[in-house]
Amino acid sequence: MSLPNTSRLTLDALFRKRAIMQPDAPALTGVTTAGTFTLSYQALALRVARLVSALRGTGVQRGDRIALWSENDPAYLELELAAAHLGVIVACLNWRLTDAEQLHCIQLVSPVMLVVSPRFQPALARLDHGVPQVRELGLSWDAWRDAAEPAAPDDAVDPEDGLVILYTSGTTGLPKGALISHRAMVARAMVFSTEYGIRGSDGYICWSPLFHMAGTDHALATLLLGGHVMVCDGLALEHIVPWLAQEEIGWLMAMPGMIETLIQALRGRTIRSVRMVGAMADLVPPLQIAELSAMVKAPYLNSFGSTETGLPPASGALLPPGEVPRTLSKRESSGCLIRLVDAQDHEVPLETPGEMAVRGPTLFSGYWGNAQANAHDFRGGWFHMGDLFVRHANGTLDFVDRLKYLIKSGGENIYPAEVERVLLTHAAVRDVAVVRKPDARWGEVPVAFVACHASVGQALDAQVLLAHCRAHLPGYKLPKDIRFVDFEDLPRSSTGKIQRHVLEQRL
Repeated sequence: MSLPNTSRLTLDALFRKRAIMQPDAPALTGVTTAGTFTLSYQALALRVARLVSALRGTGVQRGDRIALWSENDPAYLELELAAAHLGVIVACLNWRLTDAEQLHCIQLVSPVMLVVSPRFQPALARLDHGVPQVRELGLSWDAWRDAAEPAAPDDAVDPEDGLVILYTSGTTGLPKGALISHRAMVARAMVFSTEYGIRGSDGYICWSPLFHMAGTDHALATLLLGGHVMVCDGLALEHIVPWLAQEEIGWLMAMPGMIETLIQALRGRTIRSVRMVGAMADLVPPLQIAELSAMVKAPYLNSFGSTETGLPPASGALLPPGEVPRTLSKRESSGCLIRLVDAQDHEVPLETPGEMAVRGPTLFSGYWGNAQANAHDFRGGWFHMGDLFVRHANGTLDFVDRLKYLIKSGGENIYPAEVERVLLTHAAVRDVAVVRKPDARWGEVPVAFVACHASVGQALDAQVLLAHCRAHLPGYKLPKDIRFVDFEDLPRSSTGKIQRHVLEQRL
């Protein structure tokens, strides 16, 4: 017996449902030069319906791409929601890229329209992009949207239709465009609810760039769950600190590299309610984890996910507030399957490093226009992440390193992340990156770039840090050179991760 497919569920349908269920609840707060404004779910849904009609009038069709080049702005989410209704894909451009990288990202997806904010209009003017239609956010955009009649609801979109393209951080080579479907984004919203207990009463401060999963994933998830999204342009503490005093926050996003700044801003401040804080604990000094989590009275998210997977596959563990973590072992996320495999894709035994391969509904739909990468990374019906983990008998998982960062020194394997974790436990170290350096005798050797706390500066002797490493690591894993740098001189991706390839070029 053949039955109609009643399991179809799209982001657009769930958002429209929220607007009906709670029309007067606050949905979206934005900050402009004229001040701060808040839209209810009903008001936001009306804006989105008008934008759907305006876009449809330009000839945009299901499956087309619209490139979006903007700082965080409420219009960003409005466009994503309108595109979701149309089955159009929003390519979220990373404004931190060079002109050549940005041109690559635009041309990769062949957009029919490019939407740009006034801030990035001069940068766009430098590029011979060839996009047939360019529209600028601002007063003219608002007038164009508001002049359109609201579109009637329809259900032409399929859950596997693309929703957004988020570009990988581009730590090696040119960025790849990860296609996220309605199905994946809805599943990611469900993870926030089931894994962490995020509720409709929990707001989200969207300061992290919306071209990154931490911004778009959780902002859209919050709207699907009925929460309040507060959008600001970067780490705008003058807005974030008052919001923390007034609002119940589900997840206070805190990226590596900005934890100390956030701690200083929150000292002595009132914080109403935070359900969890932080991310990527492996990249944060343990003392900072303890201090920030104690300050906001919330556990620290010991996460491991990616643009391609969302917060799964290994973000199930929370670190108790106020405690210096003794281990950063991960717990497998619910709703996904994990294998750790060797170079031949055979599952490795316990306590043996293997590449993490994943299955689950939060997974992306492949890299746009990159058949070679898709064939390699999705081989055997699993998505291979390129990250090495060890599984223990109790089921927990320890991150070893990125497979591509492995240092082969004299026939021995050295994983930079292991050395970095040891250096981060020294009280004087604020941040660190360990990279490879060619060596005539050993092939490759590890070199550490270390940023100390301001009170220590560069007065710290490298021999002190080497002695600290020697107490925790075998001799062949010790850095062969320690180079002290200013914290601001550590090059970072949009997620706060240090770009090791840039440091290797300095060598």
